[in-house]
Amino acid sequence: MFLGPQDRPRGSRLSLRIAVVGGVAVALFAILAFRLWNLQVLDGGKYLAEAQNNRTREYKVVAPRGDILARNGEVLVDNRTSLALVLTMDKLPADPAKQKAELTEVGELVHMSPKKVRRTIREQEEVAAGAPITLRRDIGSDVVFYIEENQRRFPGVTVQRVFVRAYPDGTRAAHVVGTVGEVSEEELEAPPYKGLEPGDEVGKGGVEYTYDKYLRGQPGLTRIQVNALGEPTPGGQLVSTPPKPGDNLVLSINPAVQAAGEAALSERGLPGAFITMNIHDGQILGLGSNPTYEPAVFTRPMTQSQVNELIRDPVAAPLSDRATESAYPTGSAYKIITALAALENGVITPSSSIFDNGSIELGRQKFKNAGGASYGPLTLVPALKVSSDVFFYELGLRMWDKNYLQDWSHKLGIGDPTGLDLPGETEGLVPSKKWRDELFAKGETERPWSAGDNVQLATGQGDLQTNPLQMAIAYAALGNDGTIVTPHVGMEIQDAAGRALKEFAPKPRRHVKIDPVSRQAILEGLHEAAQVSGGTAAGVFGGFPIPVAGKTGTAERPGHADQSWFAVLAPYPDPRIVTIVTIEEGGFGAESAAPAALQILEAYFKKHASEVSSSGSAVAE
Repeated sequence: MFLGPQDRPRGSRLSLRIAVVGGVAVALFAILAFRLWNLQVLDGGKYLAEAQNNRTREYKVVAPRGDILARNGEVLVDNRTSLALVLTMDKLPADPAKQKAELTEVGELVHMSPKKVRRTIREQEEVAAGAPITLRRDIGSDVVFYIEENQRRFPGVTVQRVFVRAYPDGTRAAHVVGTVGEVSEEELEAPPYKGLEPGDEVGKGGVEYTYDKYLRGQPGLTRIQVNALGEPTPGGQLVSTPPKPGDNLVLSINPAVQAAGEAALSERGLPGAFITMNIHDGQILGLGSNPTYEPAVFTRPMTQSQVNELIRDPVAAPLSDRATESAYPTGSAYKIITALAALENGVITPSSSIFDNGSIELGRQKFKNAGGASYGPLTLVPALKVSSDVFFYELGLRMWDKNYLQDWSHKLGIGDPTGLDLPGETEGLVPSKKWRDELFAKGETERPWSAGDNVQLATGQGDLQTNPLQMAIAYAALGNDGTIVTPHVGMEIQDAAGRALKEFAPKPRRHVKIDPVSRQAILEGLHEAAQVSGGTAAGVFGGFPIPVAGKTGTAERPGHADQSWFAVLAPYPDPRIVTIVTIEEGGFGAESAAPAALQILEAYFKKHASEVSSSGSAVAE
């Protein structure tokens, strides 16, 4: 007889259920046992290491950057220690309301509004996502004590001792030394910054940028043991590797020359620049630009007014180095290049005479001497002495369909990179027939090259664009008999004990052959211009006890008053240094640039000029 399920004994059904449940339990137990065996035997070492790591914390110890020194050892840039309030974002409360409350309270401690706190976090995360946020540097000891005493109320908030760049002389040599800042995401991908982490500081301008790999030290490491709350345990320091400070950089800057040049520019209160350079090896003894800025501003959060003043003022442009990054016409300071081009190509000789009747005419355009003067028959030396424009107009006219003037401009370094060890230099422009005719063919100018273009270039006008650095190289080549030096401010790398580790002595870029007769004639003309009665700068340098050879320049700039230039080689006839000064809207060359150059030479030679009359004659005391 057949029995359905409902007719079977209850005991058999219960036994079946128990067997099924038991089988499942055995299977689960087996799986659990296998997993425990896997964790303990196969992966035990891995998880033991992780557990030990959870009991330790590693902290990078930032290395101080090396000092930047003048040639005599005077400190231009060093470091100071600062207490900084730092946020570690992943350790802040996860709850948005709690995080907002904590950040608001922290902001109040350092006098920052919630809006400013959020902006600071956002700006730093844009530069280096995931890096600790430096909310405020140079916090007071009262804030430090309060944070430390209430650490549990401020998770993710710590006080760290950091190194901050210090500038003992404020703005001194600001455009030379440059600034530092946090490494950017783009820089982290570049080979020079391999191994750096978000938040690390690198050079951003000046020699801080060029010599960053020497100035930047190697960070240290501290590993400590912590408890379950993440707090350091007593005596829990496990490893401590001290940081290696960066090496020191010695510059070729002469502090007396630098101070004199900056003071000379500041006293005149106009935008301008100066450079003083050794004509034989290219060492820059002084370089400055006005307006200047204070590099220390970049070591702390800037106000909006500071941002506007430093970055958003295109006219004052204090961050721009007018000595190396400008593009100016030079006026008559350019005439030494015109003279060399004419002499070396046989257009004239030192004894060739040109009649100056006050002007020359080209078509409907008349080119006149400054002030309407006329000088009659002139050879090269007196033409340089009185700065006859007509004499040099005539040379430009004779060479207008040749490339003599352009070739010699480039030979002497005008319109080309100089190899300077500071970032940002401009190449400038030497206008030529090829350049203008190409623009005309493209419809970018109203006419092709003409004689008038070369006439204007011959006196440093027209479309010429150059700067004091390039002019210094050109004058240096005249003074050193044709060597085109490589200008530089970096002189030596030293360790902390002052031992030399590396010297910088870049080779000249080339040598240009200059006829000694041509060189002597031009130098003689410059000497008479600077120190012989009737010379254009004799009223300034006539009483200076050191013989010099100098040239004034008065450049016309559309939309601006005349720009003042002065170039000087000293001592004459065997010069060691060149100084170039330019002052925007400074008037005639002898009016502002020449007196500024005199102040620089007085500092270099430690000699002072006696008072002279406007013609250059000594005034009786």
